[in-house]
Amino acid sequence: MAHITAVRVSMMLKLSAAALALPALLGGCTSIKDRRGYISDPVLTGSIQPGLDNRDSVKGTMGQPSFVSQFGPPVYYYVASTTEQRVFGQPDISAHQVIKVAFDPSGTVSSVTYAGMDDVRDINPNGDKTPTLGRHRGFLQDLFGNIGAVGAAGQAPVGGPNGS
Repeated sequence: MAHITAVRVSMMLKLSAAALALPALLGGCTSIKDRRGYISDPVLTGSIQPGLDNRDSVKGTMGQPSFVSQFGPPVYYYVASTTEQRVFGQPDISAHQVIKVAFDPSGTVSSVTYAGMDDVRDINPNGDKTPTLGRHRGFLQDLFGNIGAVGAAGQAPVGGPNGS
């Protein structure tokens, strides 16, 4: 009888451990969503009218832009993106939106355009090194290259350039 009770207790401990471990294992399969930037409201963004609104009314309706153009005609950009990241993985952009509000020289809205995921470009840098001019030295040459350079010919005397 004691043997059967010990087996039941052992089985109950194993089931309890499995029940506690299951949520932890399933939690590793979920992705983490992160939303950054402007949270757009279609009613507010649709209310901006070219020819009627100006910079102040756009800021009053939509808030401070994500960034403003520095060159050329003034443009407000409202940028929003949503990323998903699995555990130990790289974040992937799942949604991206840019609202571009352009102004004429007098400060009146000239156009409102929208860009989404179709307009996102994937840029891959070429290699992990920047080419430079000069000698190509190895690790040991960098490490031991200055041995013997201290006190070499061409150095000024200890007293200064005039020897005093």
